[in-house]
Amino acid sequence: MRKFFAGKGIGLVSGYAMAAAALGLTVAVAAKAQETAPATGPQVLGPVRVEGSAFSIQPPADKGYKADRTTTATKTDTPLLDVPQSVSVVSQDQIRDQAMTSMADAVRYTPGLGFAQGEGNRDTPVFRGNSSTADFFVDGIRDDVQYFRDLYNIERVEIFRGPNAMIFGRGGVGGVINRVTKQANWDAGRELRVQAGSQELWRGTFDLNQPLSDAVALRLTGLYHNAESFRDDVQYERWGLNPTASFKLGDRTLVQIGYEHFDDERTADRGIPSYQGLPLETKRSTFFGDPQDSTSTADVDALNVAVEHQFSDAVTVRNRLRYSSVAKFYQNVFPGAVNAAGTAVSISAYNQRTERESVINQSDLIWKFDTGAIAHTVLAGVELGRQETDNLRLTGFFGSPSSTASISAPTADPNVDAQVFFRPNATDADNHSVARFVGVYLQDQIEFSPMFEAVVGIRYDNFDSFLHNNRNGQELETTDNLWSPRASLIFKPIDRMSLYASYSRTYLPRSGEQLASLTATNATLAPEKFENYEIGVKWDVVPDLQLTAAVYQLDRTNVVIPDPTDPTRSILAGAQRSRGLEFGASGNITPDWSMVVAYAYTEGEFTKPISTTVPAGAWLANLPRHNISVWNRYDILDWLGVGLGIIHQTKRFAATDNLVTLPGFTRLDAALFFDITDRVTAQVNIENLLGERYYVNAHNNNNISPGAPFAVTVSVGASF
Repeated sequence: MRKFFAGKGIGLVSGYAMAAAALGLTVAVAAKAQETAPATGPQVLGPVRVEGSAFSIQPPADKGYKADRTTTATKTDTPLLDVPQSVSVVSQDQIRDQAMTSMADAVRYTPGLGFAQGEGNRDTPVFRGNSSTADFFVDGIRDDVQYFRDLYNIERVEIFRGPNAMIFGRGGVGGVINRVTKQANWDAGRELRVQAGSQELWRGTFDLNQPLSDAVALRLTGLYHNAESFRDDVQYERWGLNPTASFKLGDRTLVQIGYEHFDDERTADRGIPSYQGLPLETKRSTFFGDPQDSTSTADVDALNVAVEHQFSDAVTVRNRLRYSSVAKFYQNVFPGAVNAAGTAVSISAYNQRTERESVINQSDLIWKFDTGAIAHTVLAGVELGRQETDNLRLTGFFGSPSSTASISAPTADPNVDAQVFFRPNATDADNHSVARFVGVYLQDQIEFSPMFEAVVGIRYDNFDSFLHNNRNGQELETTDNLWSPRASLIFKPIDRMSLYASYSRTYLPRSGEQLASLTATNATLAPEKFENYEIGVKWDVVPDLQLTAAVYQLDRTNVVIPDPTDPTRSILAGAQRSRGLEFGASGNITPDWSMVVAYAYTEGEFTKPISTTVPAGAWLANLPRHNISVWNRYDILDWLGVGLGIIHQTKRFAATDNLVTLPGFTRLDAALFFDITDRVTAQVNIENLLGERYYVNAHNNNNISPGAPFAVTVSVGASF
């Protein structure tokens, strides 16, 4: 890691200064909390064992903003202190306190992770400089179709930074996001929550959990959401239902069955263009293009079945099956480049339809045993999957089916109402693809002593991708045999602290993250490879507050680049590197004071030119060098609490050519919390308290999303 610290100058120094300030603040208040605890004289604390859920397919219990355990990072019930990877968990309390509704909301206070625009129709996280539209999981199973996900049925959100194909398989080049769903259990509870706010927001959710007997429990979660936007003529509507049932077949067997239908309809909003290297100066509400012809819909149906049987305290078998069918359509009439005078903007159009059926099954055996004084938790598993996808893209032509593919609109009035005909262009996709994969993995969590542990594992994936081009009949097929190791060493110098060093690897096959990128020229090339080296520390400075820090280097190789000696040929090379420092804190400083802190210093650049517009040294898109966020909730009285959050990002580039800069910004958020009765609560959340004008993200140089202005949301919840 010596090169990581060499020659970084003022940027790295200031990064460490900000991290040190955040760390110092958190440690100081934690120390203060320890000072104010009742004095009971000297204490000798032995090892503390915290038991997890009786079954690993049940969501772990969180304590306020702090999570203690995960069953996803290693596929075993493991304390976060023993997970040798950067992990952030967004708990149910944090989701509620910040009035989160989307995945972009969930990562605002997470180090090393941001969001790109996703063309206004899909979630697009940016992990350590690597953007993705597919690295999403539900209860540990892949959910890789492009759409916007809601949090109405989610117990917690887990963010794993750094590639970890040993657990998650292909992709996950910078990390993955796993949603842990609410499951039927034997704690009866019923809740109704209603929200109203700025931009005509109306949202209602319900959560009804009812045990019918000692052996059977049912749960139903639901959502309806309708809102406008600060953006002209932009609207959102979505709804979802998720019934689940749990069955105890004796004391050692649990079966869970769930089905979700989710429907999302919205305006596909591509934002505003740029001019002379910066976002165009215009009202942040101005829509460039035609909002009436810019639509995005997603229909999701998913069936999930999980079974776990404990043969003994030492041997457990588990099986998860997920079948999903997703139909996604989006159409947009959107802005391109602004002319040299800044008076006119190009408008283009296209639409795309994607339909995917996926069947994925995971079978795991967990065996705990000792060899002398050394304890082992061995995981052996098999993952089988088949994903069938149909893609169709059509280009928009204005005026008549045979006329131009773009028009010009004045920048002073770019909201157009033009006649558009959609038909196939020569390069538009019309594909049918099938991906089949078999993954076999073996992992051992080794406890050499109370101070030393290791996590080692290997995964083999046979990934077969087939693509049929419906336009010309061409068929392509490729098979990749992927070996993905993971190796980590954990050192615990004191109780409630761990230091780790880890190495992990993942691959991205040439079919791409959306399984539709095979071409005649790339089908024979080796998949892209991502390797992550990481050193980190985790410390429960007080029982309910955890601090984390990590430094890492993430290398991307097998990138297709032009051959320097022959521009007509392409070669594979190592062409991208991300390096950084991440710091996080989450939990309770005192019983009345909860806090989440996130800071990331990140450097991401291309080490070799990958095209005529992306030279060596180009910075990765949507990647600020510094990103810091702090959220506090303090309960002043038994019935009254206040919240305050700050988000700061330095400047970013809209695209990898680094021609357009998104300025840095600082945004303040606030909240008030009221306990009206024992069963009725209310809260007020204020976003962008000072009305900061900023740009939240981009898809490219001319699709830039303005940040929302001052907005208020009022929520009322009732339990019964």
